[in-house]
Amino acid sequence: MSQKIRLLVVDDEESIRDLLAIGLGHRGFDVKTASDAREALAMVGTFAPHAAIVDVMMPGEDGFQLTRRLRQDPNLYIVMLTARDAVSDRVQGLDDGADDYLIKPFDFDELVARINAGLRRVQRDDASNWQFQNISMDDVSHRVTVDQELVQLTAKEYELLRYLLLNPGRVLSKNQILQHVWGYDFPGDDNLVEVHISSLRDKIHDRSKSLIQTVRGFGYRLGD
Repeated sequence: MSQKIRLLVVDDEESIRDLLAIGLGHRGFDVKTASDAREALAMVGTFAPHAAIVDVMMPGEDGFQLTRRLRQDPNLYIVMLTARDAVSDRVQGLDDGADDYLIKPFDFDELVARINAGLRRVQRDDASNWQFQNISMDDVSHRVTVDQELVQLTAKEYELLRYLLLNPGRVLSKNQILQHVWGYDFPGDDNLVEVHISSLRDKIHDRSKSLIQTVRGFGYRLGD
């Protein structure tokens, strides 16, 4: 990556946040911090972190709950950093979507090494072009073509298609789509997703529903 890796540190202890922000900043990362889950979720949309370091014991939503919500982004690398060292806690953290689990007190060099190794596995490269069958998307110009013909999409239809293109073959629930396209705290319902899926299918000439497939009882999947 030519640009700095963006890290979000979530911890209710100011001393830990400051330590990590300064140390990781000196290692070349672009770091922002949050003191709780609400602040972290508000920051995700604007900062678009490549990785998140999440404490478990926080007021309000704890780190397990936050990790489940952050996991809506399959490309986000999540490290849980906590004093809770029981095997059951580590299992819960990994089951909730964490990619790694590091116990406090921790070695700073080990944390940096784990982040770098994890991001290499994720291989997120901020690509700006996606292709699936006859659909092409250029995320710089915000142009979408089907069979090389330009398709006009609304902003939400564009974000919906982008989310599907980033997750080909993966079943995405309506709740996942709502949270990713409309935001974590959006008070909408399933009907909103259904309406936009229907409109998007019409615009990309998918009336047979073979591209955007309905998986009954689960959600939608960009087909094979």
